[in-house]
Amino acid sequence: MLRVDGLKKSYPTPQGRIPVLRGVDFTLAAGASLALTGESGSGKSTLLHLVGALDDADFGEIVLDGVALTRLSEHARAAVRREKIGVVFQQFNLIPSLTVGENLGFQARLAGRYDPAWQEELTARLGLATLAARYPEELSGGQQQRVAIGRALAVRPRLLLADEPTGNLDEATGDAVMALALDLVAATGCAFLMATHSERLAGRLQRRVQLEAGLLATQ
Repeated sequence: MLRVDGLKKSYPTPQGRIPVLRGVDFTLAAGASLALTGESGSGKSTLLHLVGALDDADFGEIVLDGVALTRLSEHARAAVRREKIGVVFQQFNLIPSLTVGENLGFQARLAGRYDPAWQEELTARLGLATLAARYPEELSGGQQQRVAIGRALAVRPRLLLADEPTGNLDEATGDAVMALALDLVAATGCAFLMATHSERLAGRLQRRVQLEAGLLATQ
């Protein structure tokens, strides 16, 4: 469902361009999960941004569900992001002026794929039914992250990306949020790619790779 071939990315500095990804290759099937580990600054977030069509690669190809993202215009990539990709950030990135229920349905409405029945099921499975009318500032960190996961999955994406999704949570809350995310990923059948520092959380996914010196190594 996802294929990445020869992906390279560098950034300009006063001293010249600094390579971050030097030729990354991997595949991910529908319904499969992959943990991306590596030291801070190793390029995990860069890789997720490229796969999520949020940035341009210098070289290489990303094919999502049969579509070569690296060959699309920005307008076409934006459409793919809305309709086929869900992203969960470490900082939650909820819209403070919207309620929990409105945040949950936000991306799905943008994509024209809002499904009231699926929204209701997500709300129940995320344990948010009694919190739907609240605003993000009224929630705990764990509750906010559950809303963020639900928002990403409300569109029924083909690919779910998570960048350190439990980094701002304590261990017990992080474990609970991860268990819920994996349950919902299984329910939707989407592919799941997660960047994490946690070896414990990485071990809960089906596969794990290490990003080091701009290349991937299977662990």
